[in-house]
Amino acid sequence: MLEGDIGLEALTPKEAPAAEAAGAVDGEGAPPGGPGAQAAAMRVNEKYSTLPAEDRSVHIINICAIEDIGYLPSEGTLLNSLSVDPDAECKYGLYFRDGKRKVDYILVYHHKRASGGRTLARRAQHGDQPLPGKAGPLGAGEPEPPLDYHEDDKRFRREEYEGNLVEAGLELERDEDTKIHGVGFVKIHAPWNVLCREAEFLKLKMPTKKLYHISETRGLLKKINSVLQKITDPIQPKVAEHRPQTTKRLSYPFSREKQHLFDLSDKDSFFDSKTRSTIVYEILKRTTCTKAKYSMGQGEGRKKDSALLNKRRKCDRHGITSLLANGVYSAAYPLHDGDYEGDNVEFNDRKLLYEEWASYGVFYKYQPIDLVRKYFGEKIGLYFAWLGVYTQMLIPASVVGIIVFLYGWATVDDNIPSMEMCDQRHNITMCPLCDKTCSYWKMSSACATARASHLFDNPATVFFSVFMALWAATFMEHWKRKQMRLNYRWDLTGFEEEEEAVKDHPRAEYEARVLEKSLRKESKNKEKRRHLPEEPTNKWRQRVKTAMAGVKLTDKVKLTWRDRFPAYFTNLVSIVFMIAVTFAIVLGVIIYRISTAAALAMNSSPSVRSNIRVTVTATAVIINLVVIILLDEVYGCIARWLTKIEVPKTEKSFEERLIFKAFLLKFVNSYTPIFYVAFFKGRFVGRPGDYVYIFRSFRMEECAPGGCLMELCIQLSIIMLGKQLIQNNLFEIGIPKMKKFIRYLRLKHQSPADHDEHAKKKQRYEVDYTLEPFAGLTPEYMEMIIQFGFVTLFVASFPLAPLFALLNNIIEIRLDAKKFVTELRRPVAVRAKDIGIWYNILRGVGKLAVIINAFVISFTSDFIPRLVYLYMYSENGTMHGFVNHTLSSFNVSDFQNGTAPSDPLDLGYEVQICRYKDYREPPWSEHKYDISKDFWAVLAARLAFVIVFQNLVMFMSDFVDWVIPDIPKDISQQIHKEKVLMVELFMREEQGKQQLLDTWMEKDRKKAEPCNNHSPAPAAPPPPPAGPDFPGGSL
Repeated sequence: MLEGDIGLEALTPKEAPAAEAAGAVDGEGAPPGGPGAQAAAMRVNEKYSTLPAEDRSVHIINICAIEDIGYLPSEGTLLNSLSVDPDAECKYGLYFRDGKRKVDYILVYHHKRASGGRTLARRAQHGDQPLPGKAGPLGAGEPEPPLDYHEDDKRFRREEYEGNLVEAGLELERDEDTKIHGVGFVKIHAPWNVLCREAEFLKLKMPTKKLYHISETRGLLKKINSVLQKITDPIQPKVAEHRPQTTKRLSYPFSREKQHLFDLSDKDSFFDSKTRSTIVYEILKRTTCTKAKYSMGQGEGRKKDSALLNKRRKCDRHGITSLLANGVYSAAYPLHDGDYEGDNVEFNDRKLLYEEWASYGVFYKYQPIDLVRKYFGEKIGLYFAWLGVYTQMLIPASVVGIIVFLYGWATVDDNIPSMEMCDQRHNITMCPLCDKTCSYWKMSSACATARASHLFDNPATVFFSVFMALWAATFMEHWKRKQMRLNYRWDLTGFEEEEEAVKDHPRAEYEARVLEKSLRKESKNKEKRRHLPEEPTNKWRQRVKTAMAGVKLTDKVKLTWRDRFPAYFTNLVSIVFMIAVTFAIVLGVIIYRISTAAALAMNSSPSVRSNIRVTVTATAVIINLVVIILLDEVYGCIARWLTKIEVPKTEKSFEERLIFKAFLLKFVNSYTPIFYVAFFKGRFVGRPGDYVYIFRSFRMEECAPGGCLMELCIQLSIIMLGKQLIQNNLFEIGIPKMKKFIRYLRLKHQSPADHDEHAKKKQRYEVDYTLEPFAGLTPEYMEMIIQFGFVTLFVASFPLAPLFALLNNIIEIRLDAKKFVTELRRPVAVRAKDIGIWYNILRGVGKLAVIINAFVISFTSDFIPRLVYLYMYSENGTMHGFVNHTLSSFNVSDFQNGTAPSDPLDLGYEVQICRYKDYREPPWSEHKYDISKDFWAVLAARLAFVIVFQNLVMFMSDFVDWVIPDIPKDISQQIHKEKVLMVELFMREEQGKQQLLDTWMEKDRKKAEPCNNHSPAPAAPPPPPAGPDFPGGSL
């Protein structure tokens, strides 16, 4: 069959407006076969065509451009014929079937057998051909399948939407003959003129021909940099983008009028794949589909609401986000550059990233951030750059934490309080830890806990808390400077958020709610007008009002706080309820600890009874860890649902609200058990003979004689390490692989079991379709922010937290890199100049860390009581006698009925006086068991320490912020140099234009002089020739 038999035609620029006008006639209610239907049929015939029967695997859509935009249409048809090995020519899906035009974006949809008579009637009305890979029109003898209005409506929307994409200048190619049964693909290519137009609209900065030298450091700094460069050369990634640059191209927002400024020698590589996919995605968001065939159902109900349907068709808009949400398309994504492993794989950026970034074997190397940005875009590049800076800054924090831990280890034998607790000669008898079942016990039995507490509760801990507060401030300043360097290197210095706001389209859900509100308002107005007496009106004016009603239906209609009040109220109630659930679970774990301790105390085994605290603490922390991991997943889903019902207007607003809710819920979930141990456990116990009970049954638990700091350390370490190991690593590795395996089994079950088909190499878009969709950076940031809280908030109780965070992050970087390169579809590149709301959250956590560490040192540890005893109560200026000073006495005869130990002779002798940790008057005092003056002295010292520590560290942090400039000096100089060079470039260009204009004017004047000499009378010189070379007097 010849090409002419296929019937591919192209619209000329002059015919395009006519086709558009014909399409505009195709309104609702046009009779079949009428002028509107005929014009629409002509337009569709000119746009769509199919291949011969033997090659129905590809649906070709011809391209036409719009003349009023000022671009010529694409010449010819998309495909003439297929070669013997078409997959090799198109590089297995990376190019169109002609092997020349690159695939910039993919739309995926599910298709079924076409519905019956109504679908055929529509096709006959529009003159459309059967879709490729499908059966043709049903014959008279074939049974008519049942009507599927939903699928037919989706097909109609896709055809209209793809037609609008063609009118926007994109080139499309359809493929339904794939190994994935029931799945079709639409390949999208953006031609050069569309790329130029959109790059100008988006104000994309592109490199010009102008090269300039980057100013280098001189003198001693230059030598130091060269030495550091030689030392770090083995850990640098072997990519061209990571090498130090001495020259840089001047960048300028792309302009079609100034194309001569840019290096357009290779147009195919001028816009890289990341930029091309971004441009196509912007067109997909902006292009709308406004009609739906079966939106209001059938029969009488549709006739009654015909006016409402017309309004809906005029106002309802469906961009790609809405079409994806409604199932018209099942996926939309840009393609990866190719395979990342294999012997015969063509070299590409994805393969390079896999070898130099996403491999565990290069964990010791720097990240190729510039290549990450080139492939994934600025937003993802900034995330990995921030993660790299955070991991580097953890190195000095880890070193200092190890030194503090080793100091505690080295001085544990010299610690007088722990030596006194372990000394059997003191023979201190402690009061029972629970009622009836627990007996008296020796303080020396807690010797191991006391010695272990000194590892984390020593004077070096205070220094480490101050150090970590300054570390957090230095980290934030270092990141701001690094961020400015990246902005300069990535040409984002002139990028402003206002430019993003221009292209920040309202979300589909917001537009739907606005439309619903507009329709309700319109129907109320109609009801009011029905009850009013009709007044004679001008028919022409009435027609104009009717025509403009649909256009102005959603104009100036917004969602106010009244519309969102139910959602806000639901948010408030739900968040309070979720926080209450977290508190209730912590209370349940407390009851478990109390009841388990009482049960173990009745055990006959001495070893079990001696390890009650360790057993109860470890099991309770594991329960807390499991609950935290489960609730994290639940709270993430709840936060997303709560954000959806608020209906934020833009994606940015949606993301910020989601982040705030998710962080609030997960923060409370992760830190509530730790807050309880740090600030509440042992504070509201009461005293022997007058204990505080929960539900009048469970006695509040006490801290160990050495304090609660050791238990806080155990709690923090298990939760932190457990979350990192299970949630951050195993979940990130296991769940995506499990989803991929399930998707593979499902697709294998749906696909025909043809060995030859499966032996063929899959197209690139088929392989990418089986990958996991990109779900955003919120989970990645969230786990790192929670980890940052563990590192800074309670670091006074666990100096090794930075070390474990460092080890986790070394794995996390490569794990995330491998996930992005091998397991996720390629995300759409998004421009960003900072990490957004996460920076404010980091600053808030850093400020909160100063306050919490002040309270941990003051109230949880024994640092302040030791200082008070040393300087106020010690007789010889040493810590001898400190343990006895912190213990109060209790006469066992004052126990309440039913609370005394059932076996008072368990220690082998009768106990008259037992000791408990508190500052109270002795039983022989006039005011027995009242709070003593020592308590108030220690409390005053604790509060004074909190105030001094907090203000001093805050001042030092702010001083660090002030001393370190946000913008490095060399970067500010380079930015100023770029501006000067750009002004000089334009001044030189204007001077050249002016000289050229003066030369032409001089030539015209000389030509006019001989004519003036021979003329009898002087005449005015002729005006300069008008034309395209002299628009407004300039070139």
